[in-house]
Amino acid sequence: MNSRFLKNIIFLLFINLLIKPFWILGVDRTVQNLVGDASYGTYLALFNFSYLFYILLDIGLTNYNSKNIAQNNHLLSKYFVGISQAKIFLSLGYFIIIFAIGLIIGYKGEQLKLLGIIGLNQILLSFILYVRSNIAALLLFKTDSILSVLDRVLMILICSFLLWSGIFPRSNFNIYWFVYSQTISYVITLVAAIFIVLRHTGKLTFKLNIPFILMIIKKSLPYALLILLMSFYNRLEPVLIERILPKDISAEQAGIYARAYRLFDAGNNISYLFSVILLPLFAAVIKKGEDLQALVKQSFNLMLSMTCIIAIVCIFYSQNLMETLYHIQANESIETYETRISESSKILQILMGSFVSISVTYIFGTLLTANGNLKQLNIVAVVGVFINLTLNFIFIPIFKSQGAAFTSLCVQFVTCVIQFFIAKSFFNLKFGLRFWSSILAFIAILTLTTYILKSTSLPWVYSFVISLFSGVIIAFITKVLDFKDLKELLSSSVSQIKK
Repeated sequence: MNSRFLKNIIFLLFINLLIKPFWILGVDRTVQNLVGDASYGTYLALFNFSYLFYILLDIGLTNYNSKNIAQNNHLLSKYFVGISQAKIFLSLGYFIIIFAIGLIIGYKGEQLKLLGIIGLNQILLSFILYVRSNIAALLLFKTDSILSVLDRVLMILICSFLLWSGIFPRSNFNIYWFVYSQTISYVITLVAAIFIVLRHTGKLTFKLNIPFILMIIKKSLPYALLILLMSFYNRLEPVLIERILPKDISAEQAGIYARAYRLFDAGNNISYLFSVILLPLFAAVIKKGEDLQALVKQSFNLMLSMTCIIAIVCIFYSQNLMETLYHIQANESIETYETRISESSKILQILMGSFVSISVTYIFGTLLTANGNLKQLNIVAVVGVFINLTLNFIFIPIFKSQGAAFTSLCVQFVTCVIQFFIAKSFFNLKFGLRFWSSILAFIAILTLTTYILKSTSLPWVYSFVISLFSGVIIAFITKVLDFKDLKELLSSSVSQIKK
């Protein structure tokens, strides 16, 4: 079991690190460069708007199903039919809600057409994640890992063919081609996932079971509320940029924000994988009544050191990164390009602070989730939504997309700190002076080292890479990371899963 667990965790991390960054920084970035900030900005605003209500497609059913099927494999046929029926009803409700609210806030014409396609893609993705939860519950880990990136692999292949095959003029590529390629990829992935599940379900009986549907929805609601609120304060910025600012600059500003957000999102995807691994680990330790102190410190140190290294280095090299990722567009003057890159680099610097904060919440938020503290987490999420709306309506009209980035930093920092103190109180966690001194020393030395390396005559790519490796060395020197602690963390995760 140890060997199997380790192999699957390594395989999951490897394929996600291999595929998803290439999608985000390769294909997705190229599409924005090609279609322009205004077109991509509109897409991002609509995508994030549809994602605000994504939880209505699931309301926690996927997590509920995963837990129950893992414990009771014989219920797969019953649950698969019942939950699939529930998700069909939820999908209809989701479409009605996003279109109704979209009309209320002023979407029309092409925006509504694009929203319809994006909404369909969200529904397909929701079904994929649900069907995959059955596969994971059956302990088909490698199959689930492959399915976790299959849609992205298909999107990469389709978009690469459209962009670089030479059969289609690149000038003809538009945002609709992009979203349609996602639709095709999701459909193929969903069909493949359903085929795999049907091999294990046996004969299915499709009978509408309203009491069962209502029962599982009721049990999922507290978790659904938390995800809905978190989606609002995590995804509102592009939507509000596009809605608040004047029409002649709103889409372009959303696109400028998207350039920096792309790197933030790439890093966030990796941090999120740690929460997926930590949730069952925390839950197992809590259930057994064992001491959490060492485990929380070790995971906190690992997450904080990793994210601080990335954040600090990206802050210093933000201009270089933006210039490398995004090139001058057709018919764009040098002055306009330099202004756009400068704005994106400043936004990236601010978002890197958000990146550290949101990554830390994956430790303490996951810990509270494992303990069932949904009431406290929902209260924190309400605070986050209130701060987000208030600051965005103040800062976006004045500072445009940079104001949205600053709001994100404030919201993520405040919710991170609140979750930290709630977890500290509930579990009586102790972080002494030596602990915080090592953290501060690590950050200070890393910042100074990166500044010195940036000031040398080395090509920026070399100094950038050296800064990253230096950060790892500094983390061990300052005792933020320790080989013994990392070994204990790995051993704990293996032993808990084994039990």
